[in-house]
Amino acid sequence: MEKRSAIHLLHEAIDLGVEHFDTAELYGIGGANETLLGEAFADRRDKVFIATKFGPTRDSQTGEFTGLDGSAENCRRAIEASLQRLRTDHVDLYYLHRVDPTRAIEETVAAMASLVAEGKVGAIGLSEAAGDTIRRAAKVHPIAAVQSEYSIFSRDIEVDVIPACLEVGASLVAYSPLGRGILTGRFKAEKLCEGDWRSTTPRFQGEAYAANLALAEEIEAVALAKSCTPAQIALAWVIGRGEHILALTGTTKLEHLKTNLGACDLELSHAERMTLDALAARVMGDRYDTWGMAGING
Repeated sequence: MEKRSAIHLLHEAIDLGVEHFDTAELYGIGGANETLLGEAFADRRDKVFIATKFGPTRDSQTGEFTGLDGSAENCRRAIEASLQRLRTDHVDLYYLHRVDPTRAIEETVAAMASLVAEGKVGAIGLSEAAGDTIRRAAKVHPIAAVQSEYSIFSRDIEVDVIPACLEVGASLVAYSPLGRGILTGRFKAEKLCEGDWRSTTPRFQGEAYAANLALAEEIEAVALAKSCTPAQIALAWVIGRGEHILALTGTTKLEHLKTNLGACDLELSHAERMTLDALAARVMGDRYDTWGMAGING
């Protein structure tokens, strides 16, 4: 998406009442997404809530992933770089993007807590963390939010992560609430376009992909009966799971942004929820490849 158009869309989002914007050091080579938001929000910082993340590292020139570092040193380096790119003196919410398996979560959270004390960070969050990790982290410093994948198709976090969030008073910030697009009904072809990154994930491959498309058609049927879009059904399902749950969506089109926001006014009946609740058990394939699955539930 061309930069000027992207900035215009971000301004449109603010005008429509959107306040929470989520980014990360990881998004785009050299923190390109943070740089974009920094330019877009430079003259309206008081109107937005900015969340960003650190932990995974990548080569700034090639974009190649180089590791996962939850050390105090990397935490300090990352926040200073993020603040510079975002053109601000603080971020409202700072996440550990993935839990570093080589060090205790207490060490990383203590480093993040020092940034809160300095006023560079408003609150601390974790992403794709296990329930026990969340509980241990909260003993060091309050955990304001936990970001995990959550959708009609991905409900594994209901067993341990969501209960842990409720215990420590953290909001659940659900990413990929549209199942990486499959819940919107946009995918109809038997194969994804060449180069589509989703084709590397088991859920979008072969028989699993065909089976999951059939399940998505059941969501479309609910939407048709309710005179709304499948995306609105999927988002309404997520935000209707509890007052502590927020849904993150991304788009490059104003029309889709408005459609997504319309889900806030949509209420699902008990019967509709029962129909949708039954789908997750029939989904085929992991949501990430082997490498990606190794980094979740840390």
